[in-house]
Amino acid sequence: MSDNNNQQQQPGLVASHLQYVKGAAEGVIGSVTGNTAWQQSAETDKQGGIDAMKAASANRDPATDGYGKVEEVAGRLSGCEGMEKEGAISAKKE
Repeated sequence: MSDNNNQQQQPGLVASHLQYVKGAAEGVIGSVTGNTAWQQSAETDKQGGIDAMKAASANRDPATDGYGKVEEVAGRLSGCEGMEKEGAISAKKE
């Protein structure tokens, strides 16, 4: 994978994780307040984030393209097992 392609792909992966986390936060707000609009928005954002993560990581090699320990910890904190696993793989190269 070329550096240019790698630079274009990683921001998409980060943005998709942020979209998922946004959806998770909306879900908490929706559950606490009982607001169904927030709950529906949460599901839409979470699914959109998952779809974008899959697309962004389709050709990604975590051993060479990962963020290492930062990605691993962020995955653990956000509850994203895939991010945590890929971070652990890329951390081994550091």
